[in-house]
Amino acid sequence: MKADVDKAKHKSLRFGVFAILMAPLRKAGRYISRQSFSSITRRIVLLNLAGLIALVSGILYLSEYRAGLIDARIQSLLTQGEIIAGAIASSATADNNSLTVDPEKLLELQAGESYGPEEEGAAGLEFPINPERVAPLLRRLVTPTKTRARIYDRDGTLLLDSSTLYTRGEILRFDLDPVPNQQPNYFERRWRRLKLWLARGELPVYRELGPANGKGYPEVAQAINGQDGSVVRVTEQGQVIVTVAVPIQRFRGVSGALLLSTQPGEIDAAVESERFVIVKVFFVAAAVMIILSFLLAGAIGGPLRRLASAAQNVRRRTRARVEIPDMTYRTDEIGYLSGSLREMTDALYARIEGIESFAADVAHELKNPLTSLRSAVETLPLAKTEESRARLLSVIQHDVKRLDRLITDISDASRLDAEMQRQESAPVDLAKLLAAITTLANEVPHGDHVSVSLSFEHTPGAPAGYIVPGNDSRLGQVIDNLVSNARSFSPPGGIVRITCRRLRNQVEIVVDDEGPGIQHDALHRIFERFYTDRPEQGFGQNSGLGLSISKQIVEGHGGRIWAENRMASDEPGAPPHIAGARFIVRLPAE
Repeated sequence: MKADVDKAKHKSLRFGVFAILMAPLRKAGRYISRQSFSSITRRIVLLNLAGLIALVSGILYLSEYRAGLIDARIQSLLTQGEIIAGAIASSATADNNSLTVDPEKLLELQAGESYGPEEEGAAGLEFPINPERVAPLLRRLVTPTKTRARIYDRDGTLLLDSSTLYTRGEILRFDLDPVPNQQPNYFERRWRRLKLWLARGELPVYRELGPANGKGYPEVAQAINGQDGSVVRVTEQGQVIVTVAVPIQRFRGVSGALLLSTQPGEIDAAVESERFVIVKVFFVAAAVMIILSFLLAGAIGGPLRRLASAAQNVRRRTRARVEIPDMTYRTDEIGYLSGSLREMTDALYARIEGIESFAADVAHELKNPLTSLRSAVETLPLAKTEESRARLLSVIQHDVKRLDRLITDISDASRLDAEMQRQESAPVDLAKLLAAITTLANEVPHGDHVSVSLSFEHTPGAPAGYIVPGNDSRLGQVIDNLVSNARSFSPPGGIVRITCRRLRNQVEIVVDDEGPGIQHDALHRIFERFYTDRPEQGFGQNSGLGLSISKQIVEGHGGRIWAENRMASDEPGAPPHIAGARFIVRLPAE
């Protein structure tokens, strides 16, 4: 029983350790699964892998390793061939020197003639190649190098071939031709052709020539003429073979040629080994690149999805304020995008709140004259005297005019934003615009005998001219509203003063009146919609939208407008008092 309990505890412990080890893998799998559905993740991974695959493919196909390996093998075979050819020539010469005296030649000597082995060696530079004597030497020199050696005489006839040399007790192995019915299939033939095409390039195809046709190899013919030669070929299976031929000579007498060749596939095996290493490095680099791509995609795609989700929530729930994730701490494009979306959303909500407030104010302002108009219309049939009936008709006319004025100003205010967005900015000369407005205000009679004056001031160091970018008709509307507002508060016979100043990068317009000024608590409310404070003019004489529209136009031009009281003192040393209201407009200049 105890053994079973111990076994169960051991099994539970192993399961717990396995679960702990597998938890990070499961989390990574879920993360990769979530990321894999992202289009930007797939594109990052595929583009990075495509670049890596193109790089590795170029390395595998255009690698300098193969060319360097072939050159090194050629030099190695040339050195090896010169050593073997020298040994063969020495062996043949030693064989000739063993015939020290020829008795027949001694009998043929004439008086005064002599004969010796030194004279024989000096007179004849040619020496025969004895296959029986050279074969053991060739076997000992070639076997460790695993190369194939062939010896040809001066006529190009094959004397020895290392592939057919064998020692006593050695087991011979010959590769038989494939059975005719075991021909390679279609895909194997295509693969061989592709491999041959990739490996061949401009290399000739290697073919075995007959024993009597050694000069058919260009390098052998070149070696018989006393020069080293080398050729790189490929077999029909696409395997590279390097052949080197060196002359077998003593002094300048060439007795034959030694042809050395690599085994088919020897160089290809080395290249394949190198490529296999490259492929292993590729898989490691690909794994690292995929991991880095997922991390990069997570750093890009994750925040983008959060921003997109927040934008969708803004679209679905316009009445409930949705907060856009704040990523402005990032110094990249995503941080810039987050800041732009937050600013856009704040502007959108401000616009929505403004529209709601404007609709509420419009409804309230329209309700008052409609209520008054309804009461007057309902009371009109009950009027008994002409005087009462005339008073009610006067109220009705007053309310109709008020409604007409309200609707006109509301229509103007509602389409102002869209109109300013559609119209292109153009240079506006404020000097000409102010002069035209001043002339028109003085020439049109108003019955209040209030005059309008215009003056220009130039700040030292500021550029000349009063040109601002904008819409001349809308800027004229602002100045006209300010002048009309100043005239309405000025006493009869007063003066409305317009002063235009050129600052360094702005143009300032100041409109002063001689009215009672603005109450301190109304300085910030005076630009609100439908706000008006004209107790002496009676109720409903003004819509309260003129200054609000002016502020909207000025801010649409990138400027600023504010109001303040103009202070003055009647006598030197006397405390200043309010001498009128002052409206200041500043616009960016060109």
